[in-house]
Amino acid sequence: MKSFAPFFLVAAMLASGVFAPAHGAEPAKAAKPDLAKGEASFTAVCAACHGADGNSGTPTFPKLAQQHPQYLVKQLQEYKSGKRANAIMMGFASALSEDDMRNIAFWLESKAAKNGFAKDKEYVALGERIYRGGITDRQVPACAGCHSPNGAGIPAQYPRIGGQHAEYAAAQLTAFRDGVRNNNLQMSQIAAKLNDREIKALADYVAGLR
Repeated sequence: MKSFAPFFLVAAMLASGVFAPAHGAEPAKAAKPDLAKGEASFTAVCAACHGADGNSGTPTFPKLAQQHPQYLVKQLQEYKSGKRANAIMMGFASALSEDDMRNIAFWLESKAAKNGFAKDKEYVALGERIYRGGITDRQVPACAGCHSPNGAGIPAQYPRIGGQHAEYAAAQLTAFRDGVRNNNLQMSQIAAKLNDREIKALADYVAGLR
């Protein structure tokens, strides 16, 4: 006959609170970001493409200055894991620790974003209509609902897009639409309903938001 002593021992320990979680215990807080280290890491690894202060001068590379740090950390994590596919960024992100990512992201948030501007008058009106009102008959929501009327986004939820290079914004919307970028289901579903003209118009309008 098997002994039930272990069972009763565990039951007694549970009852006595030995295995019970500590009441009122708070989860460990992440260390405060080190902005000096963030600047050093960014300068060494990122500045060549994204600009010394996060304001990229190359239209194919995104502006990162004043971006919400939670969004930046998420993107770096997903580059590192391969969830967001980009061989170049995966290589850079793979060399970063979680602390490195946070330090860089919070340093970038502290840098002022430089304003952009729309380039094509033909598309601005269409882009504004979609951004502010969506496309009702195709159930495309207004971009302003998540990214705010001036493109500042909502911290920890939706990224800042105002002033972003039109070329980069268009490339990302196209990547979402075509399934090349698939790390955000909501954006993939929205972009799937947009044609090339609408994507170009939105991207050009967003570039001039401030």
